[in-house]
Parts: sequence; C-alpha cells; structure tokens
Amino acid sequence: MTKKVDPAAAPPPDATLQLAWLARLTAAETANDMAAAIVALVQAVDGCRTATVLWGLDDETSRHQVPAVPLDAADWSWLTSTHHEQGPHWHPDGQRVALPLCRKPERALLLLAVQAGVDGEALIDQLAVPLQLASQQLQRALEWAELQHSHQQLARSESLQRALFAISDLAGSERDMPSMLRGIHAIFSTLMYAENLFIVQRNVEQNTIRFLYFVDVESGPLFEIDRDMPMEALDGTLTWQVIHHGRALRGDADELRQQASGPVALIGADSYDWLGVPMLRDGQAHGALVVQSYRQDVGYTEEDQALLQFVGTHVLTALERKQSKAELEQRVQLRTVQLAEANRGLQLEVVERQRAEHLQGALFRIAELATADIDQAEFYRRVHGVVGELLNAENYFIALLSEDRLRLTFPYSVDAVLPPPAERPLGRGLSEYVLRQGAAVRFGNAQIEELERLGEVAPGRMGSPASSWLGVPLIVGDEVIGLVTVQSYNSDVVYDAADQELLSFVASQIANSLTRRRAAESLKRAYEELEHRVEERTQALRKEILERERIQEQLRHQVMHDALTGLPNRSYLRERIDRALALIRDHPEQRCALLYLDVDRFKIINDSLGHLAGDVVLKEVANRLGSCVRHPDLVARLSGDEFAILLEDEGLPSMAAVVAQRVLDAFGLPMLVSGKELQVTASIGIALGDDHYASADEVLRDADVALYRAKALGRKRYAMFDENLAKNVIDVLAMEGELRQALRNDQFEPYFQPICALDGSDRVLGYEALIRWNHPARGVVLPGDFLKIAEDSGMIEAIDWRMFELSCQRLPQHDPGDTFMTINVAAYHLRHVDFDRRLVEMLERTGLPASRLVVEVTEGALLDDPDHVRAMLDRLRLIGVGAALDDFGTGYSSLSYLHSLPLRILKIDRAFVHELDKGANTSGTTVVAAILALARALNIQVIAEGIETRIQRAALIAMGCEMGQGYLLGRPAPATQAPTLDIAG
Repeated sequence: MTKKVDPAAAPPPDATLQLAWLARLTAAETANDMAAAIVALVQAVDGCRTATVLWGLDDETSRHQVPAVPLDAADWSWLTSTHHEQGPHWHPDGQRVALPLCRKPERALLLLAVQAGVDGEALIDQLAVPLQLASQQLQRALEWAELQHSHQQLARSESLQRALFAISDLAGSERDMPSMLRGIHAIFSTLMYAENLFIVQRNVEQNTIRFLYFVDVESGPLFEIDRDMPMEALDGTLTWQVIHHGRALRGDADELRQQASGPVALIGADSYDWLGVPMLRDGQAHGALVVQSYRQDVGYTEEDQALLQFVGTHVLTALERKQSKAELEQRVQLRTVQLAEANRGLQLEVVERQRAEHLQGALFRIAELATADIDQAEFYRRVHGVVGELLNAENYFIALLSEDRLRLTFPYSVDAVLPPPAERPLGRGLSEYVLRQGAAVRFGNAQIEELERLGEVAPGRMGSPASSWLGVPLIVGDEVIGLVTVQSYNSDVVYDAADQELLSFVASQIANSLTRRRAAESLKRAYEELEHRVEERTQALRKEILERERIQEQLRHQVMHDALTGLPNRSYLRERIDRALALIRDHPEQRCALLYLDVDRFKIINDSLGHLAGDVVLKEVANRLGSCVRHPDLVARLSGDEFAILLEDEGLPSMAAVVAQRVLDAFGLPMLVSGKELQVTASIGIALGDDHYASADEVLRDADVALYRAKALGRKRYAMFDENLAKNVIDVLAMEGELRQALRNDQFEPYFQPICALDGSDRVLGYEALIRWNHPARGVVLPGDFLKIAEDSGMIEAIDWRMFELSCQRLPQHDPGDTFMTINVAAYHLRHVDFDRRLVEMLERTGLPASRLVVEVTEGALLDDPDHVRAMLDRLRLIGVGAALDDFGTGYSSLSYLHSLPLRILKIDRAFVHELDKGANTSGTTVVAAILALARALNIQVIAEGIETRIQRAALIAMGCEMGQGYLLGRPAPATQAPTLDIAG
C-alpha cells in the first residue's frame, strides 16, 4: 500500500533544494519537463544512484522514459508486474525499486536505483512528500496531453466531416457545374496537396468518358472539357488504367508502370508523384479523381489514397445529384470558431489563467443569451454588458441593413459623444466599408485617413474622431445583414486582435440570435395564417388526398409496367409467378407455364432502321402477343426484345405448346415499319411450373435455358425445358472450365489439310490450318464441339491467337518449301484496328515470311464494316499477307464490293462441289463455272473445298479450277504427320 504522508508533518530532505525543485516544477509545462524535474530532485538526494520516470507502459508505441536510458528485457517484465502494486515494488536484486506516481490517465512509475549500503525504505520515506506533490502535477500534465491529443483527433475528423458536408452542400446549391467543381477542388486542397487536379466521369452504358474539370500548373487540358469521348481515346493511359480496372494507382512514372496492367501511355507533363483513384459504385468504376505533384518535396501517401477514395464516392454522388436535378436546397455553410487562445491561457500565470476563465465564462454567457427567452432589446443590452466586462465598450452600436438593403438601422447604440440616428441611408462611412468587405476591420486614425485618401470612405467624420475603431459584420449564411462596432475616443484605449476575436464571436451569436428570432417570428406568422385558413382548406385537402391516391395508383402502375408497350414489367411478372407458385404449393395438382420469348435478329432492325423503328416493332409484338392469350393469362415485357407469357390453366403442358404455336403463327404475318415490310420471327422457351420450384427466378432461369435451346435449333420455334437441358447447361459450364485449363496448359494444336493443284499431279501448293483440342480424357476434340462455347465465354480470341502463332511456328517444320498457309480470321478480329500490327509482330517472332500467309475471311465479316475491312486487307497486302474469301456463293456475295477488295483467293463452298456428282448441266455446275469465270476476270485464284470423289475432282479439272482441298486429296493432320491422298475414292 502507498504510504500516506502529511506534507506539513514530514520534514523536507533539504529546504533549499525543495524550494528550487518546487520552482522548477511550477515552471514545467509538459509531462517531460515535470519528469525531468522529478529525476533532478531524486538524484540530488544522498543515497540515490540513478532515477528514471516512465509512463505509457501498456502500449509500446506510446511509451515514454525520462531520461531515455536503455533497459533490459527482464526489467520490462519486472515493471509490467507492478500493474496492481499500490506501494514500492523492489527488484529481486534489492538495489532497484519502482514507485507508482499516478495511475490515471495512464500508469507512471519512478524507477530508483539505491546506492550500496543505503537504507532504501528510509530513502523512500524521505522522498514521500515531494513525490506526492510531483505525482499530482505529473497526473495533471498527462491529463492535459491526453486532452490535447483528443482535440487533434477531433479536429482531423471535423475537417473531413466539414469537407463531406461542404461537398454535399455544393451539390445542393444553385451554383452551375464549373463553379461546383471549383468548390470541390478547393475542398480537396484543405485535405491534401491538390494543386493539380482533374475529374473524369464515365458513362458505363455508352462506354464514354467526359473530363469535367482540369487544373494543372504545367499544362492545359489534354482533352476538351465537358465533352463526351469514347473510352478508347484514353486507351493505355494511367486514367484509363484506373477506370478500366477499377483500382487506384500511385507513384512516379516507374512505379506506375509496375502497378499498371499492360503498357502505359504517359501523356502530359511528367509529374514527380501521381495519384488516381476510381469513383466506384457497386464495384464498378463510374469515373476517376486524379491529383499530381510536380514538387519533389510533396508526395502522396496511403492515407492520402484512402482519403481520396473515400471522398471520391461522395464526389460521385454530388456529381450525379448535380447532373440529375435542376435545383436543390441551398448550400448550408458550417462555421466554427476556434478557441485556441483560451486553451493556451491555461498555461499562463495565475492572473492570465483567471482572465482566461473569466473570458470563457463571458463567452458562455453570450452563447446562453443567444438562446434565452428574452426580447431582442434585452438581448442587445445584456450582450453589451458582458462585452463591457471584457473590453472597452463605452461606445458601442449594432447596425442592420433594411430589407431593401438601401438603409442602415441602429436597433441598439451607446455613444459618449454622438450616438448614431435610428436610421440613415447608406453612404461611404466606415460601417459601409465593413459591409462591403464582409470581414472584421480594426483601424486607428492613420488607417482611417488612408481610407479617406483612397476614396474608400467619405472624408469628414461626424463629431470627435475615434482614435481606435473596430467593426465586425453580422453574417447569416453567405449574406451580410449588418455589423457590430466598438470605438474609442481615448488614445490610451487601442483594440487588439484578441478584442477583434471576442467581438467576432459576439457578432456570430448576435447573427444566430437574429436568425432564430426571425425564423421564430416567421413560424409564428405561418401558424397564425394556418389557423386562419384551416377551415377553408379542409375541403381542398380532401380533394388533394383523393388526387394523391389517384397519382399513387398511377405511379404504381408505371412502376410495374413497361413505358413503351404498356405491358407489365419483370417485377410485376415475378410477383405473379410467385403468387402462382404459392398456389401450387397449397394445391400440388395445379400447374403454370412460362413462355420466354425473344425477337430473332432484333439488333439488325435497330441497326438498320433505327431505334424508333425498333420501338414500333416492339409495340406491334406486344399487340400480337396480347391477341394470342386470354384472361387470366399475362403478357409482360422483360427487357429489350424479351417478352414473357404466364399461363395458369388446367390444360398444361399441351396448352403451353398451343399458345406457343399460336404466337409463332401470329409472327408469320409481315409487319409494315418505316415503309418497309419486315418478316419478324421469334424463339420461345417454355418452363412448366410445379411444386419443385421455390421462386420465380428459378422458373425464369429454366425458361431462359429453353429459349437458348430454341435459338440453337435454328430460331423461329419453341423448346420445352427438361432435365436434359439442365444437364447441358451444367456440361457447358464444365467445358468452359476445361477450355480455360486447355489454354493454360497449351492443349490446342494446329492440323494442316493440304491444298493441291488440280492439274493431274495433285502436288501440294498450300495448307489450311485447322484447330484441334488434345483433351487429356476425350482425346482429339473437333472444333464444332467447343468453338461455340469458347465464343460465348469470351475465350475465342485468345485461342485464335495461340493457334495463329503455333501454325506459323510449325509450318516451316511441316513443309520447308514455299507453300502458303491459310488461317481462318473471324469478323471480331478485323474490328480491332491493331490486328495487322499484331499479325506482323507474330510473323517476326515466328520467322515465317509474310508471303506464305493467307488470311481467310467470310462474306459476313465483309458486310460487318466493308470500308474498315477493305482498309485492313489493303494494309495486309502491302506487307505481303494475302486474303482469301471463304465459302463464296453461300452468303451475301455482291459484285459491287468483290472487285474492290484486295483478294488473292476465292474458295468455292463444298455445297456447290457436292452438286458436281449429279453430272453436267446442273445448277451446281453452272454456279461453279460462273465463279471460275468471275475469278479469271478479276485475276483471283480459286480453291474448291470439300472434294471427296473422283467425279468431283475430274469435273473441276475439266472446268479449269486451279486448286482444291478435301478428304480425297488429304485429311487434316498434325505437323509431324505427312498428308495422305485418297485419289482412288
């Protein structure tokens, strides 16, 4: 237990030493100073070898030690064990003792080392009185330090909160977008270094971006501000990386390249440090915030990044609110008053502390008066009385602007020389100067005369001129409504910054009081008017209630129905399905059926005739569907060109098939749209609802699976969902996983099918590279079994490029001569503007001459974008890569574009070649002869595909066809296997 000592009873160790120590302890301002004073006292006592004061033992990060001498790890274990000790705690060596000084706000110890042969207990008793006083002083210092730390944390949190409130206020203000963004920039500058800032917003649906704001000290805007541009315009830049990948980037140029995914295109001036964060919503980037520093002494930290990401969500909300609403509530500005002088006053001498306490009390009294239940005149009088206790306020007045802001009224004034009039028009006096500046001003005679010389105030002041004048504006929101002023006619009385701060606080309280009182008066008048009109408004309110109920019903209809067709929407349909399933659970014999319908090739209608024509088609589809059902059947539009029919009938499933066929028959009639007669078809998936379904989403899922089955069977039909379809869906998912594994493990291999000369020699002139999958369990898998799934899963491009590279690597090994090789290039490859560049880079890596490579394209790819494809093929021709048109004659062949394309080869489709088995003078013979004549006229080589019989080969040789390929001439084989001919077949 700690020994209680009476300071009056115990003798001091040394009176002179104690007085010196007390003076040092009184002068100490911090816990470190007080700890040093305690150590000095203890070490001055005979018998003490060393002394150390420690605190913050519970947390290594906040541990303090005075003086900072090293301690062994065993010593820390010993000190930790003193946590519950009330008195001295001796070390096992008997030479050191830990004395508790205080426990709150944190545990502090005095570690004392006693000289050999000294009575430690007597030494502790000798130090008990001064240590008791020192402990109290140290505890106060630690409490003061903890208060300061809490104040700093609160200030940081308050700064961030003010910033977020300010952003919200900006979004709701009447400012235009540029002004709001400048305000946001200013707010960022209060949180971090943001001298260089730009804000980019992304339209996710249209995949476009817009630079909303750009400020950079080194360069102007790199793109036009406030104008939409495609995302590709920033492809590869740091901003594109942030938005595309939805993650932040931070650092200099080298660090940014390491963080980025893929090559980085640096634009603009090179910054010392760069920080960009995405503005996210639901995990998707809707824009980016970017700050950068050109100063070597200013960089960005993880805390800056986290702060910018956090604030970014609020900025995104503010931007969207500003863009979606024309008017918002007025911006509310938060004003805070810092009372640092009062806190610092706690460390001054006793007189200064008393003055600070008196000042604090006066300020609290003024704040209380602002909310007191007294009239305005009494409020002014009492505030004047409090102000007079703190500064010279013998000459004091409050002035307010009139409602028209043309006159100045004086509701309260006291002046020893000449009080102001009750009211006067605005002029060029000192009061008007304060109103114009909107800030506190403090003048002496010299400053006032200088203002007169500059014309800011009119010369010739009334009465005796003031030797010192202090005026503070009364501000409500952003508006100056008046001022409060004190003045002195005595040269001994001069107002200083402390007086200005005090009067500024008084002015804020007066302004707040005026605001509240005016609001109260306005509210009172509103209540009186409401009571006066309540009787006459009763009937009107009833009418409004009825109208509101009607509007609510109308809104419910709009929410649950499609705006274009007027049909129920997906939400309404889900409610009906859930209701039907609930009925089925109560009555298991009941059934329902969902017909999921999709308009075939609707995108072509939109792209060809425009969206307005597409809307006309959708309306007509809705009308025809409505004519195919009866009550209580439901027709709904789910999204785009997707519709659904819900049947609740006892005749299911046969009735579902009847309705589906009825829909297909209804679609058989042509539609007249934009002066064109369209033949619109549809595919339908049917799911039968029974008691094994738990929710509407499950029924919709199965109907959707059946719909895709109908499309796979050739469209313009319906398909019923069954367990086989469910298994196929699972098989597709399994194959997607196996395809990803195959791509990682390089399981794809090119097979080469020979292209031979049709001159009787059957010598090999070239090869077509065909993909095969060496599946570890299934063996060799043909492309028809997996390419569609690869396309749907988005892996097809990666697989194609791997096949291109493998084919170019292995062709020289398979045939070191000068034979050519054709590779199949789909339309999606040609849409990429860098396809030719990537192809050239691949040829350089593999070493294959460009003259040996021919790209095969389909007629559908040509129609996708003829001008772009023509330009791409021209660039390939210039580097030596040829082009072949595959399956010629089966697609959309047109002589209008065929002659303008840089084609090297035409490939006759196998369908025409198979017709040659029927003999001469058939339609197939005529088509082949026409294609050969056309190719000769255009100087294009011809390859006949699918030659499987000697009759076909002989007919083609007779018609002068140059080359051919097919099982008769050689089957596809891997690069290590020679082609086999089957001429005898």
